[in-house]
Amino acid sequence: MSGMSGLAAALPPRRAVLNAGLAAGLAAGLAGLLIPALNACTAEDRPGTVTVAGGEPGGFYLEFAALLAESLQRHGVAASASALTTGGSLDNLEQLLTGQATLAVALADAAAQTSEARGTSNVGITALGRVYENYVHCVVRKASGIRDLTELAGRTVAVGEPGSGTSLTTPRLIEAAGLASVAVGESPAAGVEKTVTVMNLGLNAGLAALQNGSVDALFWSGGVPTAAIAATNNQVALAFLDLSPLLPKLRTRYGAFYDRVLIPEGAYEGIPAVWAVGVANLLLCRSDLDERTVTRTVELLVGHAEELIPRSSLGVQFLSPESLINTAGLPLHPAAAAAYRKLHG
Repeated sequence: MSGMSGLAAALPPRRAVLNAGLAAGLAAGLAGLLIPALNACTAEDRPGTVTVAGGEPGGFYLEFAALLAESLQRHGVAASASALTTGGSLDNLEQLLTGQATLAVALADAAAQTSEARGTSNVGITALGRVYENYVHCVVRKASGIRDLTELAGRTVAVGEPGSGTSLTTPRLIEAAGLASVAVGESPAAGVEKTVTVMNLGLNAGLAALQNGSVDALFWSGGVPTAAIAATNNQVALAFLDLSPLLPKLRTRYGAFYDRVLIPEGAYEGIPAVWAVGVANLLLCRSDLDERTVTRTVELLVGHAEELIPRSSLGVQFLSPESLINTAGLPLHPAAAAAYRKLHG
């Protein structure tokens, strides 16, 4: 996590985008804090139920959401807490804004798009922290011989379930590669030569389709390693395509949400290190969430980070307190900003 962005391999320096009003020294200071115990709370001043919108089974979102819910309940931040199985980032943001979820994890690009679309609405989206690095995987069968994204022209790819962050990011990647996309059964526009046929399949359906040959590639945005991909790799040898050449066009067109990140060697058995596109994953809440819940959740993120690492990523990713405030330009909830300042001393 970055939040969980630690890697076994060295990465190039990441951009430091800090929220307005938080001193640059705050990030460095958080790493060496002696964290106090969570503020004592009583049944009267804590929410009865907290729900955390997660993601698909087998993916990093849902694992993290479940661990966070368990920790919120264990430490008395909420009387009860649970994780919600969802389609991903866009679905999570919808559930957050409609009040079906208290907290949600979502990609920074999806959160920014949703926040911009809402404009000056009374209830907005705010961040509690950046909780991990998200890696956009482009997965192919090793035996397919596909080694470059441009080689997907004329082929069929799984681009994420509707409502997922993958379904937002993937069309941007395809466009940056100079490819056009059409849905199954549609014909390419006149004069368009390099076309990809896209199918809206999520992680598990997409992996099944990749195994049976009905798609040639799968796009997935998640942590490293993603358990479902690792399991499939044990059944049929997989390979990942290097997406980093697309970054200049991606950043020029859509902004600085995207970075070059390394899927390290050994993260998936038998697959060498490969560069991917990284997007910050944020823990979000509505701007009207009560200050006590926000403060205690921040204290949990900083003081009990070891409880929030999905088992599949132990030793590969870790929650890094100094980067929690690096929320890619999305504002922190005022109570979260205050909590970080207080913890900094």
